[in-house]
Amino acid sequence: MKTFMIMAAGLYLGLLAGCAANRGDGLADLVLYNGKIWTAAADRPWGEAVAIKGERIIAVGSSVEMKKLAGRATRLVDLHRASALPGFIDSHTHFLAGGFSLRSIKLRGAKSRKEFVRIIGEKAMELGKGSWILNGDWDHQQFIPVELPAREWIDEVTPDNPVCVNRLDGHMVLCNSLALRMAGIDRRTAAPEGGEIVREASTGQPTGILKDKAMDLVYRHVPQPSLPEKLEAARLALRQAAEHGLTTIHDMADASDFEVFQELLRRGELTCRMVVYIPVTEVELFQRLRLRTPFGDPRLKIGGLKGFVDGSLGSGTAYFFEPYLDDPANRGLLNDQMFPAGIMEQRLMAADQAGVQVAVHAIGDRANAQLLGIFERIEKQNGPRLRRWRIEHAQHLRPEDIGRLGRLKVIASVQPYHASDDGRWAEKKIGAERCRTTYAFRSLLDQGVLLTMGSDWTVAPLDPLAGIWAAVTRRTLDGRNPEGWHPEQKISLEDALRGFTWNGAYAEFAEKEKGSLEPGKLADLVVLDKDLFSLPAADLNTARVMMTVMNGRVVYEHKAGPEGL
Repeated sequence: MKTFMIMAAGLYLGLLAGCAANRGDGLADLVLYNGKIWTAAADRPWGEAVAIKGERIIAVGSSVEMKKLAGRATRLVDLHRASALPGFIDSHTHFLAGGFSLRSIKLRGAKSRKEFVRIIGEKAMELGKGSWILNGDWDHQQFIPVELPAREWIDEVTPDNPVCVNRLDGHMVLCNSLALRMAGIDRRTAAPEGGEIVREASTGQPTGILKDKAMDLVYRHVPQPSLPEKLEAARLALRQAAEHGLTTIHDMADASDFEVFQELLRRGELTCRMVVYIPVTEVELFQRLRLRTPFGDPRLKIGGLKGFVDGSLGSGTAYFFEPYLDDPANRGLLNDQMFPAGIMEQRLMAADQAGVQVAVHAIGDRANAQLLGIFERIEKQNGPRLRRWRIEHAQHLRPEDIGRLGRLKVIASVQPYHASDDGRWAEKKIGAERCRTTYAFRSLLDQGVLLTMGSDWTVAPLDPLAGIWAAVTRRTLDGRNPEGWHPEQKISLEDALRGFTWNGAYAEFAEKEKGSLEPGKLADLVVLDKDLFSLPAADLNTARVMMTVMNGRVVYEHKAGPEGL
């Protein structure tokens, strides 16, 4: 059989070459040759060159073979032994918010109260009176000393600007006194279910920190961006994606964001495939219209429904069985989508009956255990089938629940960079024992769980190479774990690459169309300046994207690259 396949492949290449010679202009529009190409295909993982016609790959093989498919109109690119891979797939982003963040205040680098206040004060002067100061992505875990910011820090420098700046995980914000007054929040205001208003112990007055559902008390007063503003934010985000070799984005979005991507597709400006997951509260829409997922165009589709069980570790709202070590009265919060009790299970049951994929956020060990219980009961009632249901993050797991993911064939949609970030301080919050099965990538793979990988941008950089580095090395950002934080959970480079390529395609039911470089598949690929397989693991994040091809079209090209690129 193998011999027959080799003969058939040779015959196919011969026919293509003959067609090219007869046409004169060549069968291929684009040929990349003289490279080291990792195809991700199980039967033929390596090649030297790839030929593309229109939106499809027509052949992968040697440089001599592929150049025979070129003609006068074909663009030939000499890779000079640079590497090419399937286009990266980021399986979890907040894409439009990421675009807005590129032009918003930047607090991620602030490492002290003084620096935090200075940046906010400068932004207030830049914007002028009355303008909201939003986004920010601050991280109090890197403050010296570690402490939550408070409204009195910033009130003096923002007397005329309402402020609502979020922690980088998006589960906590700091508001100044003006924003709290606009929202009517004072010491008598009750926190909504699924949220918390942090208060001063002595007076009961709000400190300015709002968590999860309580954030909406202020967000509802923030002016909504116009469609032109959203389009500009999306363009900025798309440019960022192309520069990092991304050809598909799974976006955890609001339903209204779909309109933005539709308009960009109509204008021919969509340079990355978008798979949009809309809130689980929209499940009735799928039932009413009898829509099954995935639904749409290969460049833009609705992937399914996104739900939330809990919050985040950094905000102290991830939901655990045992208390936080640094806050013994706290075990985290269930998200407001979990109220009233049983509503999440009803919605997921309805989604399953409608044939709709779900992707549900669960971070704490109790949140993951509860969600797996829901999945088990739904499968028991509706029967087994290939659901490809996803747990987004699957961050902190009890050992027994790792096996449950494998038995249920649930996809773990993970973000490796978080391990390098949270690994600096996670043990202070939940202890060493629970951290043994935190970001348990190796254990999950050993139980047969498919890992699809992403960034959670803007929580982490929109950079697959940074995520690959984190998954393979498990080094922390503070440099204190050179051999890896819980190194027994490291995974191989190939496993990490699959997490950002083929597995991402599988997670959206598209593995027959993309995720590997094979004839007939969509022409999505990335060219790097270094061969990842030849680099020391610690240097994986030093590689740079030289070219990104999406749908057969070059959407990014690094002009300082080698001749021919």
